[in-house]
Amino acid sequence: MIRFVILVVCVIACTLCRRVQADDYLLEEPTSCEVCKYFVNELQDRLDETGKSKEILRTGHGLDPKKRKKIAYKTSELRLVDAMEGICERILQYNVHKERKGSLRFAKGRSETMETLQGLVAKGVKVDLGIPYDLWDEPSVEVTLMKKQCERMLEEYEDTIEDWYFNKQSSKDLLSYLCKENVLNKTNQACLAEQWTGKEKKYDDTNDDAVVEAKKKRKGKKKKKKARKSESSDAKAANKDEL
Repeated sequence: MIRFVILVVCVIACTLCRRVQADDYLLEEPTSCEVCKYFVNELQDRLDETGKSKEILRTGHGLDPKKRKKIAYKTSELRLVDAMEGICERILQYNVHKERKGSLRFAKGRSETMETLQGLVAKGVKVDLGIPYDLWDEPSVEVTLMKKQCERMLEEYEDTIEDWYFNKQSSKDLLSYLCKENVLNKTNQACLAEQWTGKEKKYDDTNDDAVVEAKKKRKGKKKKKKARKSESSDAKAANKDEL
């Protein structure tokens, strides 16, 4: 049984390593649609966080508070500045989940493939991806490129974002106004509608011969073990009847 478990683990490890190494040769640079999508995701999250504040700001000069104008932080320019500060650094929190399709390959947290490989390493299995183990969690080339493109987008469309914030946000969401109406043309907006449901995967283990064979063997072992238990129970029952 132990040997069989080791065999299954090795088969899975080899399969995952082949996938990761093959994908490393296929660099997919982030598209402008993907950059805009995740930039908006992060900026909207920051605006949602800062929008909870009930702070009142006072502008102007002088010691008399009556002569100073009151502005709610929620509608102030300061809130937008705070939200945009370091916004592209947040892109580095993403990883490439190469088992997922389209723009969904960018997501926070470890990918399923890397999570499995990390688990195998923790169990003592030797896994060789061609890079040092301590670099496994470093931002990938794709994520680094997306951060740089995010910075360029922020610089180029800062006025557009400000226009939305002060004049349009009550009638249009940021994704539609920035990405659909300003950054992208009508032919490259498909990624904006992509949502993760758990089914959008490139790889299907049910079609992997090595994994399928390992699963068949495991099922066969379980059936034999169950049959032996059943035979043992029948034998014990027969002995009791004889007594």
